[in-house]
Amino acid sequence: MFMKLAVMPIIAGVVFGILAPILVYFGNPGNMGICAACFTRDIAGALNLHQTSIVQYIRPEIIGLVFGSMLSAFIFREFSPRAGSSPIARFTLGFFAMIGALVFLGCPWRMILRLSAGDLSAIAGLFGLIFGILLGIFFLKRGFSLGRNRPTSKIIGFIFPIFTLILFVLLILGMLNPNSFIKFSIKGPGSMHAPFLISIAFGLILGFLFQKSRFCTIAAIRDLIILKDSHIFQGLIALFLTAFLTNLIFGFFHLGFENQPIAHNDTLWNFLGMLLSGITFTLAGGCPGRQLILAGEGDSDAGIFVFGLLIGAAFAHNFALASSPSGIGTNAPPVVIFGIIFCIFLGFFAKQSR
Repeated sequence: MFMKLAVMPIIAGVVFGILAPILVYFGNPGNMGICAACFTRDIAGALNLHQTSIVQYIRPEIIGLVFGSMLSAFIFREFSPRAGSSPIARFTLGFFAMIGALVFLGCPWRMILRLSAGDLSAIAGLFGLIFGILLGIFFLKRGFSLGRNRPTSKIIGFIFPIFTLILFVLLILGMLNPNSFIKFSIKGPGSMHAPFLISIAFGLILGFLFQKSRFCTIAAIRDLIILKDSHIFQGLIALFLTAFLTNLIFGFFHLGFENQPIAHNDTLWNFLGMLLSGITFTLAGGCPGRQLILAGEGDSDAGIFVFGLLIGAAFAHNFALASSPSGIGTNAPPVVIFGIIFCIFLGFFAKQSR
């Protein structure tokens, strides 16, 4: 009964707001306790999908999120294998979602964490995300749909968790064998990480809580606007306030636009990057963290979206789309604009057939 209370998103937000800065304290990059986009990008690098040496590491937090979600789903009998809803569209949305996130340098979770630590350059990203969600809501109200997924066999629901288990095995083998084909950054953000056991334990805790609470940045704003339902949004407020206080305690709070960890000050492209991500997340039904949680509970459509994120990350770093603290990637502007146009086109024309 307790787990069904509307207070669960608040509990999830409070725990997240405490654990994320603790992960930074133990070694994760600044203002990046957990970032679903950046950490997926690091995994792509570790798997040799891109060769940017400073962002290569199989992040245990991502593994923990998926396994924590699966554990919660099994305990509460919510593991529900399902698939079949517009896979190519979901993959492409995931691809462009990652492009937008890496132009901004973070997913919606990291955007909130950046703001909670005083990074004012993330404000443009916040407005871009909200505008992107509003565009997505406009299309949802016009009848946009990727169709319904349907129940499928259990083995289909286990495919993404099995992929995550393979990542776990590869990470362990890579740590034991320095000559492994798995890449580990020796400098830069990829080399900055909390101890393995802490990272995976915190991921498990958050995955468990997020699965039961339905914690999602996109759903929080979408439900507030469409349904006037604020219970998930309260979780976001709890995340921001708790992370703000925890950052103050650890001395991580630095107010300003300059010299913020792994961030840049290009206001226009911070806005447009998160606008692209906001609309893709809304059309796909959730932020990248939520997609990982859904994949853990057997949703193969969410798994397809995450694979789109993975390939999008590889593409971004192979073709100079990803930003760095010095600014946006050389080839980012036309791809971001194309991604926005693609989402608008999809929003107008993808509707549930009768």
